[in-house]
Amino acid sequence: MTIPWIVSVDDHVIEPPTLWVSRLPARYREAGPHVVQLPAGELTLSGGRYVERPGTDGPLVDYWVYGDLYQSLKRAVAASGRDRDDMTMTATTFDDVRPGCYDPIARVQDMDQNWTQASLCFPNFPRFCGQTFLEASDRDLARLCVEAFNDWMVEEWCAPSNGRLVPLCLVPLWDAQLAAAEVERNAARGVRAVCFSEIPAYLGLPSIHSGDWDPFFAACAATGTVVCLHIGSGSKMPQTSPDAPLGVPVTIGFGNCMNSLADWLFSGKLEQFPGLRLSYAESQIGWIPYLLERADDVWKQHRAWVSTGVVLSEPPSTYYYRQVFGCFFRDQHGMDSLDKCGVDNVMFEVDYPHSDSTWPDSKAVAAETMAGLAPEIVHKLVRGNAIRLFGLDYLPESPEK
Repeated sequence: MTIPWIVSVDDHVIEPPTLWVSRLPARYREAGPHVVQLPAGELTLSGGRYVERPGTDGPLVDYWVYGDLYQSLKRAVAASGRDRDDMTMTATTFDDVRPGCYDPIARVQDMDQNWTQASLCFPNFPRFCGQTFLEASDRDLARLCVEAFNDWMVEEWCAPSNGRLVPLCLVPLWDAQLAAAEVERNAARGVRAVCFSEIPAYLGLPSIHSGDWDPFFAACAATGTVVCLHIGSGSKMPQTSPDAPLGVPVTIGFGNCMNSLADWLFSGKLEQFPGLRLSYAESQIGWIPYLLERADDVWKQHRAWVSTGVVLSEPPSTYYYRQVFGCFFRDQHGMDSLDKCGVDNVMFEVDYPHSDSTWPDSKAVAAETMAGLAPEIVHKLVRGNAIRLFGLDYLPESPEK
């Protein structure tokens, strides 16, 4: 099978140590995020999120420090190029990770090695939608940190790549008006993607049903900015019990995306803002057909009592097929149910450099997963849908052009 040049809609960048030190106003540089070497400490999972503190002795590792937050650089996060048995949550240093994790030139070289033409990268230290800055006590500094990240993303990470690294920006999550303004600021320089929480209520924020987010949604719809919802961007992963092995939450992590999509389908927001587009990153897709079936059945059978002020004029699945996209890297069941997932609603991803990544074998994985599909459908999944969604029409069809 011939696999077209891949456009990956979910990869990750590890921010270089100098990002905020070099871009924040001088008076904030010590208080802003910076990297120091400290003895490796303990990492615990509390309430669905990781909490860590440095140790007192032992090997020195790189920690991001921001207020009272300590966040180490971990091997499982910077996993590309490692043996599977070495992809652990062990803390490490920038010298020990692949340069493509944080250097744009090296990243493009790694993309070439993996038959990847273009890549959309979620943040690391800020977490998947900027929760780190939401939780900070100094909101003025936090806003400057968001803006510094976005400026770096556009000017340093993406600009040297000739369009191959696609900008994905953050917003100040604590203020919908500021979020809308930041969307507009970045859209004016060509940004077509923004991070947002899959379930903002998990972060202590207003829900999407509240109406509080309408200025942000309106700005995204008006500018053609795609709202990118990464698994885990609610800072709370599905968990069965505190003593369950980590394999349990990792296996059922897609549940948050499933819950989020139900939220959106019944919110009325996709009808209110028909120009709004959502992309679920690292969500996989095999669960989508039944959720759509169940949502439509609830709308049809139970609307007399489940409607709480929001009356949908069309079945919920209508809004999915018109405005929502799912992403996958390994999901054979999703491929077997592609007619229900929607050939125009599904996109391939690489997830570089995380431990789930198919790098450097993404081309082979895509060929195996999509075996038997018509070439025009493979083209949509591997690149066509992403190009249409994110406005990447400038990308040539092959490396030779």
